[in-house]
Amino acid sequence: MAAEQASNNDSNVDYEKARASLDRLYNIYKDIASTADEVMQTRCPYKNAASRCTAKFGCRNQFFTTDPTSLPACAGSDQIDYREAWDQ
Repeated sequence: MAAEQASNNDSNVDYEKARASLDRLYNIYKDIASTADEVMQTRCPYKNAASRCTAKFGCRNQFFTTDPTSLPACAGSDQIDYREAWDQ
């Protein structure tokens, strides 16, 4: 019975449309991945969208505010190699 159902479902699939749809999705994600690869070369992975540092270790680019409960601000430039700033 399961084999019959699978056979019936296959006849309802438009493989050309499915392939075209997958190709479009691939191109969208390829562009996103390419941009992410470029950004990760200079943007610290511990810097969040609000430019706050989420690292659990010391970094010379951390700027602490007067609020002890808030994350430190990231004072680093997105144009440098951030890896040299991390404490060893």
